[in-house]
Amino acid sequence: MFRLPPSLRYRLAATRFAREAVADGADLSAFRNKPTLRLVTGLIVLALSFLLGWPAVAAFGIAAICLAEPLVVAIGGPAVYGFSWLLWALAVYLLGSESYKYGRIFLRWAVRHLVQ
Repeated sequence: MFRLPPSLRYRLAATRFAREAVADGADLSAFRNKPTLRLVTGLIVLALSFLLGWPAVAAFGIAAICLAEPLVVAIGGPAVYGFSWLLWALAVYLLGSESYKYGRIFLRWAVRHLVQ
């Protein structure tokens, strides 16, 4: 298990966020609930946007070399990279405040474990 150096642990424990997490006994029970369709869709779109980012640009670069056609990467690379950013924006919209809620629950649990 990861352990913080004592000085850092004391500084973290002195924050209001850490004190509240310890006092409330922050746990991960909220993750037992079934995620909403919107959350699952947002996570899938987010993963797809990462897969279409630089790996797709690299694939266009390899295709341009194999085909000896530089326009493949000159046009296709920025197009697919821009599309991956559009997918990322859609994922952020779909995830919205629900992802913030789950992130905060996890962070409170992690801080409680690091402090104790």
